[in-house]
Amino acid sequence: MSEKVAIIASNGGLIDAYKVFNIATAAATDQEVAIFFTFEGLSLIHKVANQQLPMPEGKEHFAEGFARANAPSIPELLYMAQEMDVKFIGCQMTMDVMGLEKEAFVDGIEVGGAVTFLEFAKDADVTLTF
Repeated sequence: MSEKVAIIASNGGLIDAYKVFNIATAAATDQEVAIFFTFEGLSLIHKVANQQLPMPEGKEHFAEGFARANAPSIPELLYMAQEMDVKFIGCQMTMDVMGLEKEAFVDGIEVGGAVTFLEFAKDADVTLTF
């Protein structure tokens, strides 16, 4: 069984968010998990943006499916991940480029660069990118 899972979240759509947080919470049941949020992926942990993530064009039927399946919202999944000690790392360079401050994001994130994430990921057993 893997002991560490490293995830890169670089896309910011609703379906991307479900992928990232579903994998993270499943893995966190028995593994150490860190997610590096960069570029559009930062919207997944942005206090406002994560409540209104875009659905890709032509995929609107997924919204109905999520509702029918009683899937948790992205803010709920994010909270679950934090409760399971999933580590959130916001990309400092992307935040600087976009003019965003740490306060724009959910509480409990770490801000760091690629080196911060690579320190965790260097001995991860599984690395995923979404």
